[in-house]
Amino acid sequence: MNHKLALSQRKARLLSKIQQQRLDLSASRRDWLDATHSYDRGWSTLLNLRSWMLVGSSVAAIWSVRHPRFLVRWAKRGFGIWSAWRLIKATVREQQLRG
Repeated sequence: MNHKLALSQRKARLLSKIQQQRLDLSASRRDWLDATHSYDRGWSTLLNLRSWMLVGSSVAAIWSVRHPRFLVRWAKRGFGIWSAWRLIKATVREQQLRG
């Protein structure tokens, strides 16, 4: 009889512990969702714009076939801007390391 009582008390303690863990997980989930809300909203916006990006890329593909110089010119500009950004970023990082 004493063994059954000990088992029932152990079961009650374990169930209480499990309930507390569930409450902790729920609170952590809420904190996590609050912290990532802006990222989730941005991701949802990106997914909603996916069909428009498909249409835009199709139009850009047709435009680039009809006007290849336009695409090459903007590709050069984009590469130049990207290279400048990398140079600025590296310079700022180097200055921060020195200072």
